[in-house]
Amino acid sequence: MARVKGGTVTRARRKRVLKLAKGYYGAKHLLYKTAHEQVMHSMRYAYAGRKQTKREMRKLWIARINAAARMHDMSYSKLMHGLKLAGITVNRKMLSEIAIHDPKGFETIVESAKKALA
Repeated sequence: MARVKGGTVTRARRKRVLKLAKGYYGAKHLLYKTAHEQVMHSMRYAYAGRKQTKREMRKLWIARINAAARMHDMSYSKLMHGLKLAGITVNRKMLSEIAIHDPKGFETIVESAKKALA
């Protein structure tokens, strides 16, 4: 059987990894083995980071809604329950945006939630 030299394919793969490792510290952007290890770790961190960003944003929206709701003498959980009873389906992102940019509109939402709870 003839000897197979994977020159072109191997070089392309290594170049791709080293390109992804551009900007890393020390040997991590120069040597293939260390660069490959770091790129694999980095990809795991990036995947986890995309999930964490979603979590953190939801926490931020809830904190904003809670702060705005407490200005109207209502807790976050009571507000959300009242909105569900009133049949108002606004997601937390939009609710926090309304609370920041349209305080009057948020006040009407809170009032309708209070009516539904009563």
